[in-house]
Amino acid sequence: MLSDIEIAQKADIRPIAEIAHDLGLKEGDFENYGKYKAKLSEEYLRSLEGKKDGKLILVTAINPTPAGEGKTTTTVGLGQAFAKLNKNAIIALREPSLGPCFGIKGGAAGGGMSQVLPMEELNLHFTGDFHAVTSANNLLAALIDNHIYQGNKLGIDTRNVVWKRCMDMNDRALRNIIVGLGNKTDGFARQDHFIITVASEIMAILCLSKDIDDLKERLSRIVVAYDLTGKEITAKDIGAVGSMTALLLDAMRPNLVQTLEHTPVLVHGGPFANIAHGCNSVRATRAALKMADYCITEAGFGADLGAEKFFNIKCRTSGLWPDAVCLVATVRALKYNGGVPKTELGSENVDALKAGIVNLEKHIENIRSFGVPMVVTLNKFSSDTDAEITFVKEFCESKGCGFEICEGWEKGGEGAVKLAEKLIAATEGAGEKKLTYPDDASLTAKIEAVAKNIYGADGVSFSSSAAKKIKNLEDAGYGKLPVCMAKTQYSLSDDPKALGRPSGFTLNVRDAYVSAGAGFVVALTGDIMTMPGLSASPAAYSIDVDDNGKITGLF
Repeated sequence: MLSDIEIAQKADIRPIAEIAHDLGLKEGDFENYGKYKAKLSEEYLRSLEGKKDGKLILVTAINPTPAGEGKTTTTVGLGQAFAKLNKNAIIALREPSLGPCFGIKGGAAGGGMSQVLPMEELNLHFTGDFHAVTSANNLLAALIDNHIYQGNKLGIDTRNVVWKRCMDMNDRALRNIIVGLGNKTDGFARQDHFIITVASEIMAILCLSKDIDDLKERLSRIVVAYDLTGKEITAKDIGAVGSMTALLLDAMRPNLVQTLEHTPVLVHGGPFANIAHGCNSVRATRAALKMADYCITEAGFGADLGAEKFFNIKCRTSGLWPDAVCLVATVRALKYNGGVPKTELGSENVDALKAGIVNLEKHIENIRSFGVPMVVTLNKFSSDTDAEITFVKEFCESKGCGFEICEGWEKGGEGAVKLAEKLIAATEGAGEKKLTYPDDASLTAKIEAVAKNIYGADGVSFSSSAAKKIKNLEDAGYGKLPVCMAKTQYSLSDDPKALGRPSGFTLNVRDAYVSAGAGFVVALTGDIMTMPGLSASPAAYSIDVDDNGKITGLF
């Protein structure tokens, strides 16, 4: 059996100009980045304004195992299936981060016969968008320290600089550091921190900005520090907005690539759903809706994270709304939630499936709380048995849910045709737009609403520091912003070991801060980290390049 990268390397990939021309784009509407990647032009993006929107389908999932469960594979398979049904569809995805690629989860190009190409380039440096975000983030950090060194006219309290440096790699040693050591000309010594690039507010701003003007306005609002009186210091105060915008100019344009079956894909932005809002850019989603009759997009990790933030942050701020939701489950993830170790997920265990199915049940309830038509799909693995599949099917039918198997990994678009047909029908259904909390609720009430209604918590415990920061944020005028919950992806609770459908628990909020430019308040729960670490056996150990320059081991 070929690996994902071997399948991708043997694929018949078309020049991206051909994919663009099939979409009706002309020369000047896009700019080639090599032979197989392109960026949409600003002129083309502006030309789409006023065009009719297609239908939007959101793909989300239950809580995963640490290896991931193929949500992107399902999304790509669906896009290919729409093409087989002669439907005009575009897929809209996030860009992969190098952290997971060299860590434990792998890349985000899909898998098997449902992949985005060019696979290696997408999973590595792609068109440089992440590097642009990293550079803009760290330029701002450098300007802050330079301002302090050059006399500190703004009176920045060096003990209260809240802007962190970033890099797109898992590196736990950089979570807490000291900068400015050495000679007098090396700056002022102070404690600093690194976060992973996908957790940067710059990434969130990139993904939520509607255009360049909106980008600049959002960048100007970033809170970077406080002065000795407690007054906010912003990126605008530091004088960083213009230069940061220059670094982000190309990165603001969505990237056009293709699947194994030549379905067009817009890949743009990449915030993690466990520590950020977890959705691809508003620009890419809006463009896809104007360019095709259907846009299939996804939100990261489980529906308690990505989908919740898709509705409560992305939809709230952009006006977008899905016409249907595809909720992805796998037999092995349900067994994992039923207590089966990762090493034993390939063996039939209907009893564990029965114990873990409550996780799917809660996610079904959560999607229904937003009032959107839904179809549950089982992303099929070769180890799934007939008894296990039948159990999941009958459970979904007992809950009144549409259900269909997806075999996109093995069969590509053909393996997702029946699922696509059910989702097309679902988009014709009547839904209603409901959010988890109103804008005018307090930040505490918003956090409690997500904790109780989405996670199933009995209540929320705020550390004294978090409670004080939340009060200060409300006093500063940020109370009407939505909340972005930073939480483990492996559980509905803040405890990654509490699998299935936890009950009787209290969600622990240990910290909170504002991402004023992105337009939300982040609440850190449990032990979630904004700079992940590597495992004992990271994927990096398996990645290599042969004598012909061919990359191996990337998945």
